[in-house]
Amino acid sequence: MLAAVAGCHRPPSADVVATVNGKEIMRADMDRNYKASLGDAPQKLSPEEADIRRLTILHGMITDEILEQRATKLNLAASDEDVNAKLTEIKAPYTQEEFDNQLKVSDRSLDDLKRDIRRSLTKTKLINKEIESKINITDAEISGYYAAHKADFNLIEPQYHMAQIVTTSAPAQQAGNLQNNKASGDADAKKKIEILHNRLESGEDFGAVAMNFSEDQNTASNGGDMGFIAESALKSDPQVYDALGKLKPGQFTDVLPLLDGAGPGHKTIGYAIYRLLSRDPAGQRELNDPRVQQAIHTQLHNNRAQLLQNAYLEMLQDDAKVHSYLAEQILKQGAQ
Repeated sequence: MLAAVAGCHRPPSADVVATVNGKEIMRADMDRNYKASLGDAPQKLSPEEADIRRLTILHGMITDEILEQRATKLNLAASDEDVNAKLTEIKAPYTQEEFDNQLKVSDRSLDDLKRDIRRSLTKTKLINKEIESKINITDAEISGYYAAHKADFNLIEPQYHMAQIVTTSAPAQQAGNLQNNKASGDADAKKKIEILHNRLESGEDFGAVAMNFSEDQNTASNGGDMGFIAESALKSDPQVYDALGKLKPGQFTDVLPLLDGAGPGHKTIGYAIYRLLSRDPAGQRELNDPRVQQAIHTQLHNNRAQLLQNAYLEMLQDDAKVHSYLAEQILKQGAQ
């Protein structure tokens, strides 16, 4: 069972915070992830809040280890060639000095980065084989969904189909992109988005850049696709609305500030580039519209993938032998 704490188990050493089927998770790695989650302006957390965050981070590390062990068992672990190719891709936008500084700011060594890359690639290969390859959305399912949700495709006002690439100074446990690449603060977020904008100007695919580098966990995996946004909702951010109004479908904006809410008085928490995919007038959109079919297919696929991934992870957790020494330590201290 995941993070079982029935009874006390003495850790192999004080440096070990958990074991997964005997494989040790080290305190130093957890502390590194904890520090990264705070960003460049560490929050003043109470001891209890700090422990809650550490437990959450450790839970994620345990899950990653379970998935990595499963992938290794199925011979799906990423190869050295895979890792080196991805590392070359990550380094491409930077000079060697800039890349070394990125590692320093994130408190990671090159070996740490390679390990993170290997784990991310391995997880993707595992999910693709065990989950994605088994999902098949039929025409009948798409038709059925449309019949049940036809009103959702009756646009009462113009809609903008958009995609985005986001960098942010806000702390996050995970970047949400294929590169596991996260800006470390406002200056880094601004520099990163400007580099990404230059790559787009040079002809790189918007969706690929978003999947690899965007820091919005809800859209990065879909190439930055935000779906359809109502015109009235867009007008809440006049700068974005005005920028999109100057675009033709397929074009993208300059770098724009990302605000923590709509209206005046909100602060900048990052930066974004938006791409206009289409601008649709009000009215009923029919099932034979390819965009309707694609939107329904994506919705059904994502729902099924999430369900299967949750069930798959639950199964792996049930089979794993996990000891969370950090959880035991916190419980022991709390009982005193």
